[in-house]
Order: sequence, then C-alpha cells, then structure tokens
Amino acid sequence: MRLLTIRIRYVVMAAALLAAAALGCAAADAAGAEAVYWSGARSLPIYSVERSDNKIAISFDCAWGTDHTQEILEHLASAGVRATFFMVQFWTEKYPEYVRKIDEAGHEIGTHSATHSHMAALNEQEITAELTASSEAIAKITGKSVELFRAPFGEYDNLLVDTAKVMGLYTVQWDVDSLDWKDLSASEIASRIVSKVRSGSIILCHNNGLHTAEALPIVIDTLRAKGYEFVPIGELIYRDNYTIDPTGRQRAGS
Repeated sequence: MRLLTIRIRYVVMAAALLAAAALGCAAADAAGAEAVYWSGARSLPIYSVERSDNKIAISFDCAWGTDHTQEILEHLASAGVRATFFMVQFWTEKYPEYVRKIDEAGHEIGTHSATHSHMAALNEQEITAELTASSEAIAKITGKSVELFRAPFGEYDNLLVDTAKVMGLYTVQWDVDSLDWKDLSASEIASRIVSKVRSGSIILCHNNGLHTAEALPIVIDTLRAKGYEFVPIGELIYRDNYTIDPTGRQRAGS
C-alpha cells in the first residue's frame, strides 16, 4: 500500500509539472506577436535596442507587389525620413526599378530571404543558399553589400540566427507590429504604432499594406512631436561589444 501511495504521488507531481510547463509556454506565446522557436540556449535576433536618445527605426518588408510603394517613398521623402526595406529575392528581381528608387533615396536595404520560406525548417546549407542568393541579388542592383536579415514570418531558431551571424548578417525582428497586412485603417495602424514605440524601437510595416502609406504622415508627425528621431536600423543597432537580453533587446557592452 505504501509503495502504491508513493507511485500515485509521483504521478500527481509529474502531471502538475507538465501542466505548469504548458501554462508557461502559453504565456510565452501570448507575450509575442510573432512565431519564434527556441531550443536550449537561445540565439536571439535584435527586437529592439536599449538607447536613451529616442532614436527609432521604421522598416518595410517587401515580398508582394508595389501598388503602394511609390506613395510610401513620397511620404518618407517629404518628411526626410530614412527607413529600412527588407526584400525577398523574387521581389528584388521582379521590381529592380523600385530597388534602385529605394536605394537612391538613401534608404537601407536588407534581405528577407530568397523565397520567403519557413527558414527555421531549413538546414545550414539551405539557409546559406537562401541568404547568399538574396543578398547577391540586392548587391547586383545597388552595388552595396547587405548587412541585415529579417526572417520570413518572424520564424527563427538557433541555427538560422547563428548561420546568418557567421555570414556577417545581423538578424532583425521588431518590437512594434503595425499589423498593416491585416488591412487595418490608417488611424488604427497609426494608433498601434504610436502607442507601442519607445526609444530604440523597431517598427514593422509592409511596402504593400493597403493603408500603410496613408498612416505614415500621422505616425511620423506624432512620434516626432514626442521627441523621437527616425534612423535606418543599421544606424540604430550596435555592431559590436553588445549583448541581447532574453526579450531580444540589444544592449551596449558585454
């Protein structure tokens, strides 16, 4: 009877531990807007940057179409804002004239992969091929090397982040998601961004969001009135002697 009682206690304890782990995973999922995959020690992208100077960055992922891209560029030019554009290879090759426009306007360009695949499911050779081909496609048009990478769907694992790092690429996420791909109204997009920004924030938008261009003047004017300064991501992040905390916030110093 004593042995049976001990076994029952172990079963109850194990069930409680499993339940706690499940709740912890659910809480982690609820805390993040994007899909992330961690195992063991974390190799994290840069979600935001610890800064006290109110510098922030706005970025645009380019994968589908160009219907609203010209308007976005006009708003950025009018406001004197330089942004960062992450381009998929097939978009780059389909719209080279826009790659040139974006580059010549002084914006920064990073890779968003070659095929917009689920790169956390790829092996090292496949990851290397995606990043090499996409970076070369951009460099062929702009004549500039690529230093930034944003993973499609916001999905990553240790292998992806580590492989990109070996290739000299900084993997960049975001801490402010506009959700413009959901066709939110301009006021809804602006409200989401303005309410979540802090010094060192990286804002995620899309070049072909239905109301993204319309929201831009509101976002820029409101955040500038709050004392924020827009810079490309490459001028926001630290290039060396930094750490990344468990939330993905990059900090100066080791």
